[in-house]
Amino acid sequence: MNILKTSGDTDGQNTHIVVVGGGAGGLELVIKLSRKTKRNNNIRVTLIDSNPTHIWKPLLHEIATGSLNSNHDETSYLMLARKHRFSFVLGTVDHVDAVRKTLHIESIYDKTDESGELLVDARHFEFTHLVLAVGSLCNDFGTKGVEEHCLLLDSRSQAERFHQRFINQLHRIHANADTSTQLSVAIVGAGATGVELAADIHNVAKRLPEYGFNEFSSDRLRVVIVEAGARILAQLPERISSSVTTELEKIGVDIRLNTMVSAVDEKGVVTESSERIDAELVVWAAGIKAPAFIAESNLPCDGIGRVEVDTKLRVVGSEVIFAIGDCCACPMSDGSIVPPRAQSAHQMASIAYKNVLASINGSRLKEFKYKDFGSLISLSQFSTVGNLMGGVMRGSLFIEGWLARLFYLSLYRMHQSSVHGFGAMLLIMIGDTIYKATRANIKLH
Repeated sequence: MNILKTSGDTDGQNTHIVVVGGGAGGLELVIKLSRKTKRNNNIRVTLIDSNPTHIWKPLLHEIATGSLNSNHDETSYLMLARKHRFSFVLGTVDHVDAVRKTLHIESIYDKTDESGELLVDARHFEFTHLVLAVGSLCNDFGTKGVEEHCLLLDSRSQAERFHQRFINQLHRIHANADTSTQLSVAIVGAGATGVELAADIHNVAKRLPEYGFNEFSSDRLRVVIVEAGARILAQLPERISSSVTTELEKIGVDIRLNTMVSAVDEKGVVTESSERIDAELVVWAAGIKAPAFIAESNLPCDGIGRVEVDTKLRVVGSEVIFAIGDCCACPMSDGSIVPPRAQSAHQMASIAYKNVLASINGSRLKEFKYKDFGSLISLSQFSTVGNLMGGVMRGSLFIEGWLARLFYLSLYRMHQSSVHGFGAMLLIMIGDTIYKATRANIKLH
């Protein structure tokens, strides 16, 4: 096990900023920091992520269904590191030592064959300033059978695993001469991921006859959303929830509200009332929790493992460790916690950028104040629903249809612009248009 020094000097003149997690917030933060400090030889910026490429997390449900080709929309961290002049390290962090200002990265093994050869030994990294941006994971709440039998959508690899299982089932149903045979998909959790996945599955099923699945129709697809709460999208305004419910029911999605899941097995879902919901594919999208290493590092955490930060995004009890996005519990003025949304991560990245630099320079740090700019839910090609100018208490503008779809698509372009630059984003848009004109709209392999 080796120690990677920030520099040979120990006089405090050299600064090593380490950002763990290359999601939307973490990647934007790294790029901003590297642009600002690239001419300062005393400051280095390093990004650590367990994946070699970046994909915008809100797109994972489209990768799962095949509406999006992950190989086309991924971005190499090494390419971005070369372009923006930061360092990239592939690895999974499993411990942070706040006192010694070090973090530990797990060993990397070859997963392409059964040999499991050790490729890279475990390592320690030293930092002067650290930002945790590792996002969140699905929370199974200890429910029996989830780990063994459920599919998750926390990462690209999990989305691709669902995709392969989904395609295999489509071929099975298509080849079955019994037209009463159905493909059943149960989705536990009615947050944004669950409802958008349900709609996109129906969109793919609707278009299958265009690709030779002549025996497949929406009658041979059953999608059930199982939600413990009284309505879907419980964190969003009730008007959005109601509108999305209507659209989902219109396309044939079965929504079960006030239904707790007690167990999952190889045949489907069992509810607390002992009702069985049979399904070939079960997706768990209920609740979130932070990666376990945060609590295991003895950092202050809330009940679901999110690291507690102050209003300047500093981890409580530390002057040089910050956290942004879903992995942190950041208080708001009303005593609640900043909601785990993409817009939260984007806003936090902007303040963390200023505060990390202010910390280095000994300047005053800025307060983070979350602003709700609204929420948008995409129901694939069926509809898009949401509100703008956010904040139910302050009033909001409800939108749906093509206008809502335009705003929804613009969110991804804004992310691309922050990562690649505005000019590069325009070129990517042109490239996407050409790509879609020459490739299938659905990935069926």
